Amino acid sequence: MKTFQIYSTSKELPNTWDSFLNHDVFLQSSYLKALEKGAPSNIQLFYVGVFDNETLVGIAILQRVQLYLHDMFRKTEVSCFKAFFKNIISKVLKGNILVVGNLTQTGQHGIYYDKNRIHSDAYFSLLFNALETLKNNIKTTQNKTIRAIMLKDFFLDDNIYINKSAFNSYNLNRVSVQPNMILTIQSNWLKIDDYVNDLHKKYRDRYKRAKKKLGNIKRIELDLESIKANSEKLHKLYLNVSNNAQFNTFILPENHFYSYKLQLKGDFKVFGYYLENKLIGFYTLILSNDILETYFLGYDIEQQYNNQLYLNMLYDMLAFGIENRYTSIIYARTAMEIKSSVGAKPKAMVLYMKHTNRFFNALLKPVFKLMNPSQNWQERHPFKEQKPFSF
Repeated sequence: MKTFQIYSTSKELPNTWDSFLNHDVFLQSSYLKALEKGAPSNIQLFYVGVFDNETLVGIAILQRVQLYLHDMFRKTEVSCFKAFFKNIISKVLKGNILVVGNLTQTGQHGIYYDKNRIHSDAYFSLLFNALETLKNNIKTTQNKTIRAIMLKDFFLDDNIYINKSAFNSYNLNRVSVQPNMILTIQSNWLKIDDYVNDLHKKYRDRYKRAKKKLGNIKRIELDLESIKANSEKLHKLYLNVSNNAQFNTFILPENHFYSYKLQLKGDFKVFGYYLENKLIGFYTLILSNDILETYFLGYDIEQQYNNQLYLNMLYDMLAFGIENRYTSIIYARTAMEIKSSVGAKPKAMVLYMKHTNRFFNALLKPVFKLMNPSQNWQERHPFKEQKPFSF
């Protein structure tokens, strides 16, 4: 008999959870506990276990997200057109939505099931029943109405939803979102110099200029106590970047990076950039088996341009990936042109969404099209010979 169980904290998860999900650090209880402790104030986590009798055969990570206008749009100086555009988006998306997946991380880190133990139709049928149950529970216990359901982020060739009948039966809208920028590390790159040697002269010179611009700035890995001591500064540097984004769904709390380091230990890395002993920038990494996942970063706006901090961070992330023998680096969304200049390639992604209001449901596709306009950036090709990329 196939059943499901909803959990409201990682402490309640069954004992077999981690062994069932050892392929993905983002589904492990240590990561989920880190996210719970350092979750944005507008995100509440839930978990679904799908069982064949008493055997765990599938899971889902759910997030109730309260979308506020001041979180979605940080910049106040806008034109009349942009104000109108924001007003439309806020009407469609504002309120409580239920997300299958993880808003704080790019990629599909919310759904998994054992295809040998449960058919996809049966799994998704139970998942959608769980969503309806959770919607009702949230209304009863918190007096919050779920306005929309979202399943994120899927690659177009993701075999988890090749059988789309379950998605179609739930009347979900398929919506294109910004691509994930992924860099495949070539087998001949044993150190960063090997990567640099494969670049066209233009991009080799660019790399050398960027490194020269750093000058006396030192990059240092922060341990747990250093992260704790610098939490306020790290948060301010993060906000410098986050507040400059066109659209956001959350703000990380000040303890976020400390919580991740505390729970993930060596699988979470924080590297700080210091100028005359002053922290002026940082980036974070999550180690996920043979894949290196870039995470949030921040920098001092006044130091960013002159020292090319952001570009140097991209190069340093790559150097870490090469030296530690990762197969690929997930650079995620945003700043796609500069990431492509380093060698990352865009891979298209979609999400599935359904609004409880029929009128707003019909607006989902055009709204997301406005939020994610057609590619208006120029993809760069930095290598002397275009490397074969296989995702």
